[in-house]
Amino acid sequence: RVPSESMSPTLVPGYHVLLDELAYSGAQPQRRELVVAHDPTGGGLLLKRVVAVGGDEVGVEDGVPVEETFYDQKTVDGVYFGPLRVPDRRVFLLGDNRGNSVDSRDFGAVPISSLVGRVRLRLWPDAGAL
Repeated sequence: RVPSESMSPTLVPGYHVLLDELAYSGAQPQRRELVVAHDPTGGGLLLKRVVAVGGDEVGVEDGVPVEETFYDQKTVDGVYFGPLRVPDRRVFLLGDNRGNSVDSRDFGAVPISSLVGRVRLRLWPDAGAL
């Protein structure tokens, strides 16, 4: 169950998702995938989007056009971040609601081993593949 607004407009509170917990048993996460990961701050689980993988350079800067149709650029919070290179065997995670998300900008890239799985389907209220 999606608990917060951090993934709006893609997923809003109350949505339920189907998680593939075997997705990364032999494969690597890919950019743009929705994943569930253990919160590195000890707060349970997080549902976020993979925006960079090991070896990528990532930065967040207002006013720079990005080809990401899944979030509203008006929600970007004006906080500049990076650039930084994502270490091997780690992923950089962001919420689609960039202005209301605790994510890798706060706690850094997370180890792939922290991923619980990949989101495969939005089950309710509007069922559909992601």
